[in-house]
Amino acid sequence: MRGRLPRLLALPVTAAVLALPAVPAMAQEIPTTPIPQPKDPGQPPISSPPNVQPTGKAVGDAGTGLGVLRLLPDAVPTSAIIDEMSEELPKQAAFEGGLGLSSAQANSEAYLAYERSIAQASPFGASVAGNAPQLPGSLVQTALPDNPEPITGGLNAPPNPLLNVGLLNGKAHARWSPELGPCVGTIADASTSLASLSVLNVIPSMPQAGELTEAGDGLKDTLGKLPGPLASLGGLLSGGDKPKGDGTGSLISLPNTLSSRSTVRLVDIPDSDRKAVQSISTMQAADINILKGTPLGLTIKVASQPTLTVTSTGNKETSTVEYKAPVLTVERNGEVLFTLDAANPTQDIPIGIPLPGIKEIAGFEQIRDVPVIGGLAELAENVTKPITEAAKGFVLDLGVLRLSIAQLNEQSMDMTDPFKGYQLGASARLLDLQVLPTKLLKDALPEDAAEKLPSSLAQLSLGEQIARAYAPEGGVECGTIKQPGPPPGGGDAPGVPEKLAQTSAAYSTVPIFWTGTGLLLAGVVLVAALPGRRRLSAATDPAKPSPYPRS
Repeated sequence: MRGRLPRLLALPVTAAVLALPAVPAMAQEIPTTPIPQPKDPGQPPISSPPNVQPTGKAVGDAGTGLGVLRLLPDAVPTSAIIDEMSEELPKQAAFEGGLGLSSAQANSEAYLAYERSIAQASPFGASVAGNAPQLPGSLVQTALPDNPEPITGGLNAPPNPLLNVGLLNGKAHARWSPELGPCVGTIADASTSLASLSVLNVIPSMPQAGELTEAGDGLKDTLGKLPGPLASLGGLLSGGDKPKGDGTGSLISLPNTLSSRSTVRLVDIPDSDRKAVQSISTMQAADINILKGTPLGLTIKVASQPTLTVTSTGNKETSTVEYKAPVLTVERNGEVLFTLDAANPTQDIPIGIPLPGIKEIAGFEQIRDVPVIGGLAELAENVTKPITEAAKGFVLDLGVLRLSIAQLNEQSMDMTDPFKGYQLGASARLLDLQVLPTKLLKDALPEDAAEKLPSSLAQLSLGEQIARAYAPEGGVECGTIKQPGPPPGGGDAPGVPEKLAQTSAAYSTVPIFWTGTGLLLAGVVLVAALPGRRRLSAATDPAKPSPYPRS
């Protein structure tokens, strides 16, 4: 059974990592196996605690995803047991795919020993309309029992139409002490590294030209002249069976190694002998390419690596959230176009379709029938030219590429169950890339199709990070509680009486049994003996007639 546990845990842990960015830093317990309770309240507990119990109480988790792709986000209603709750819960994406996921969890209050420390490195995770099937290749290590060494492994992703992935490597290490519990330094540590990544050579949720109504007849003609359908951004994307390994033909690609790491550990509290719970999520990335291989392509330089650290001392005043926000510079052909940082976290890049009349404007006679990205048009022989004021009226914006960073969210609360303390959590993202439809595109669709069209056709998040820490008031106390045992030298335990009191008639069953048996035997003897005495009296007394005939 022990060998099957990591595979059994792969699904819930992967589903948890995918769900964390959607509801960041929720103030709730880490889901674990519930403690079984007796059916009759008068029954004894399921099991007694061990003789040695750690005093340390600590709950924390950290999760990092190198990339999370969402198609039609906020498009599928969330199912719930109570029908009324389905309308109140936020909607989910039609498809979610996670890549390079690492998660670390610690929970001293878990009923099952192997759920107290869990480290997982997953190459993939997927959710279809909120349902998460189990995917192979995950590395999971649990404790107890303790693990002196981590487990490692690698996986090459199979071909698929959405992403091309180089070699994925993972490592997972879970620690827990039978005597000191979480007081082992680093409790759970998981990491993944990825050689390369290419995502979205096709946007399947993009409407097709055939779906447009009569209001979009003119647009149909224009789209028909493009070298590819809207799903491939008019031919800018390859639209083949799978993205290419070098990143060309994909909406976004990362040619260099990127990695994620999630850690939960205990750290010292200044001027105290107790410990704080600390959860850390880190990510390392280099260049990020958008529309690589085209004259309209962009390069995003990651100037600083994001690190999210959440520390809980059990008290609100001394618990902290530290976030090292990334700084991204967006370049084209070596020229810096804009910078994404805490002061400017969002930038929109319009996607337009040139109308035939633009070729009558001076300078645009040789414009190619491909989308205009960010106001830059592609001419013959890979020459690019910014759209002038005179040419803007001949470009229809059908979509928007929205780039955004940071989005740090924090949430905290005082806790009393399962122990009194303070919980603090936060989430952030390195980069969000969304493909948004414009009003013009919605107006060109049938009314029912326009209503179903979500606010975002596709969303790719790089570097999703979440961390949460929960410590008892005053910090984690490292020590051991020993249950009272028998006194030294043998003998009865103190306080045990020599003879138990008779609290029920059940203690008298043995004497009652033997008394009843004796009375029964006496009755049998009397019944058997009395008729013989009557016969003897009649035979010896001549005054009484004999009952027996004389011979």
